[in-house]
Amino acid sequence: MLFNSISYAIFLPIVFGLYWFAKGNLKLQNILLLAASYYFYACWDWRFMFLLIFSTLLDYFTGLRMSATNSSSIKKCWFWLSICINLGFLGVFKYYNFFITSFAEGLSMLGLQVNPWTINIILPIGISFYTFHGLSYVIDIYRNRIPAEKNFIDYALFVSFFPLLVAGPIERATHLLPQIKRERTFNYAKAVDGLRQILWGLFKKIVIADNCAEYANLIFNNSSSYSGSTLVLGALFFTFQIYADFSGYSDIALGTARLFGIELLRNFAYPYFSRDIAEFWRRWHISLSSWFRDYLYIPLGGSRGSTWMRVRNTFIIFIVSGCWHGANWTFIIWGALNALYFLPLLLTNNNRNNLETVAQGRVFPTVREFLSMLVTFSLTVLAWIFFRAADLHHAISYIGGIFHPSLFTVPQVKPFTVILLVALFVLIEWRGREQPYAIADFGLQWKRPLRYAMYYALLFAIVWFGGKEQEFIYFQF
Repeated sequence: MLFNSISYAIFLPIVFGLYWFAKGNLKLQNILLLAASYYFYACWDWRFMFLLIFSTLLDYFTGLRMSATNSSSIKKCWFWLSICINLGFLGVFKYYNFFITSFAEGLSMLGLQVNPWTINIILPIGISFYTFHGLSYVIDIYRNRIPAEKNFIDYALFVSFFPLLVAGPIERATHLLPQIKRERTFNYAKAVDGLRQILWGLFKKIVIADNCAEYANLIFNNSSSYSGSTLVLGALFFTFQIYADFSGYSDIALGTARLFGIELLRNFAYPYFSRDIAEFWRRWHISLSSWFRDYLYIPLGGSRGSTWMRVRNTFIIFIVSGCWHGANWTFIIWGALNALYFLPLLLTNNNRNNLETVAQGRVFPTVREFLSMLVTFSLTVLAWIFFRAADLHHAISYIGGIFHPSLFTVPQVKPFTVILLVALFVLIEWRGREQPYAIADFGLQWKRPLRYAMYYALLFAIVWFGGKEQEFIYFQF
């Protein structure tokens, strides 16, 4: 069931109505949300429900067993059992074919020919997200940060709450579980704010991402036929596609959760207005970046220790992030390239220079801020080419095609309408960059007819520029 589908437009009001009809009965509300979440997931492929439920039961009982023992060795045994099984499932479903094929290719380079045994398997949607929910929960219990949750319904809802189930944000038990266990009352202002964020998320996905995708796919899939200037245009379209697509999903997820009185972790904070790569990664897919920081980077030593350790930890965190996104060498190179971008900032202790919003309290950035944003954005666009390309050869040939005399010709593809839509989108995002989402306060001071005219204009754009339902990019991760 897609957020941008008619079925979801029917599903959400029904769940919303039943949920608030049961207000005052927290247990019933949580059961309703859990049932709705399982139904939501089963609409994709009911067979993978067994994997989701098994993963939930594994971490639930692991948490109980770790909390019930005073023996550090038994606790460690349960901890590593959960970690190994969770990562084992993720490895088999997501990475088995990649690693076995890469191993065979490596042997063939040495003159040894083998026939790798691959398996024809569908990647369960959302597995990377709900696995990381469970991992963080088990790790936090092991480190004595939280007690084990005894109520299975509450824990299962934490893992599988439907707005975040298939593409995040990646929640923490310390943040979401207390909200699940606390009685919730309907707040009209928060509900309206949630609807406003859903509207903006749909605009991002349907109007910006899906229309950019049409031209990004056309150019990337036929890159050898296009001029350098056209290839630049294709890379730019994908850059805005992936941002509007994924942040649009996050906006819909956060807005939907707010309808039920639940606040999810923010996942995006206008990353394309970043002044350096370190700031970009504090603003892009925040829940994943902070997950790797807390559960991998800091345990490895973080920015402490020798220069070698700092370099090592940086490459580990970015390459693992690339691997998380998919089983392809392009993702690994994408991660390594971002590590290279990040290293100069880390080694000169400038990785935490830009913590506040750019041009805060001002309409325009300074010349230095603008140039810093332009350089950071350009580096990001280059890295996205590896992310989007089918394989390394495609990425290298695509970049080679850009650095060609044809770079200075007029692009062969001229989607003026989409370019204007992207320009309008950037202006709205810039105007709202100090808000949780771009239209959070847009038009709130206007008279009601004018404010509603703006909302209807967004709805009209969604209908007018929308085509067939398209999946969100991060469903494949």
